Amino acid sequence: MDKGEPAVFTLDKTKMPRCRRLFQLLLFAVFVLYMGLLFYHNYYSRGSLSQQVPLKGRPLLKKHIFERTLSQQPSINDQYENGLSTEVSSATATIRPPATTLDDVFISVKTTKSYHSSRLPIILKTWFQLAKRQTWFFTDTDDEEFQLKTNGHMINTNCSSSHNRKALCCKMSVEFDTFLNTDKKWFCHFDDDNYVNVPRLVRFLADYNPREDWYLGKPSIQAPLEIVSKDKKSMVRFWFATGGAGFCLSRALALKMMPLASDGKFISIGERIRLPDDVTMGYIIEHLIKKPLTVIDEFHSHLEPMKFIRKDLIEQQISFSYAKLKEEWNVVRIDGIDEKFDQNRFLSLHCFLFPRFNFCPNRRKK
Repeated sequence: MDKGEPAVFTLDKTKMPRCRRLFQLLLFAVFVLYMGLLFYHNYYSRGSLSQQVPLKGRPLLKKHIFERTLSQQPSINDQYENGLSTEVSSATATIRPPATTLDDVFISVKTTKSYHSSRLPIILKTWFQLAKRQTWFFTDTDDEEFQLKTNGHMINTNCSSSHNRKALCCKMSVEFDTFLNTDKKWFCHFDDDNYVNVPRLVRFLADYNPREDWYLGKPSIQAPLEIVSKDKKSMVRFWFATGGAGFCLSRALALKMMPLASDGKFISIGERIRLPDDVTMGYIIEHLIKKPLTVIDEFHSHLEPMKFIRKDLIEQQISFSYAKLKEEWNVVRIDGIDEKFDQNRFLSLHCFLFPRFNFCPNRRKK
């Protein structure tokens, strides 16, 4: 090359194939890495969503399934006795419900004068002790003795003491209106032959949003009830939660019911369809408002055999009941206190759940 001429650089053509192969290998490696990341993201995102979103065809409002076992976390009843929080995160795929505590729940118990002395003492000795401020008794007479024992939580509805449908609807109407006059998020009705597992009830409600429409309970029949429509030209079909097992309504749903059920209108509807209080509740919610019942298997009434509730599942249940059929008692099969002193087994049931109470045999020390 002469001095002063510009330098000219040339590529060695023998090295070009090697460079091209290296470049292609690099592109292939990047592509494989990208596809691997894409597959990982799609697979695990879909897997996590499948645990939250119901599969196609699965009923959304049919049944609440309690999935957390006692081995996975401390006993909720032990937590409750020790004053720990009972707040639980939502098990649904919806927005997390507001935190639910016992103070958010209005518990009503329907009773009558003739059952005050035979049914109320066992409630007051057991589960009432866990929800004294949240539980109210609706009866049909003034009773100074039990007014004192319930800390002023006996309400005389001035309804008839009979067991006919009008008297039952009258008491339910007062229960409903009393709840509406509070700031509580949940209305939970029970009968005076129910045992309520209070901490389990609170934890259960924590999985549902009181700002949404919820009708939670269990039917006592195998198919929807059918009645003749008002115009007598067709049949009306609807489910209802039996009052003997208990049921809960969210505040959002109760507010939607106000134009139909508040201020005594509940009684009028019961008279129109000529059916008792729990059926009237189902008629208003399922037929008139078109909100479905969500079936909760953990509610129990005396219409089902209590003996089939397994001991290892008792802590997961919400309500229990009892009845005497001829000479045989329909009760939870559980050891504890002598049957002579505990025929309905509520004392033994309470001691099984809360063994620290002073009347429990072999009381566990704190």
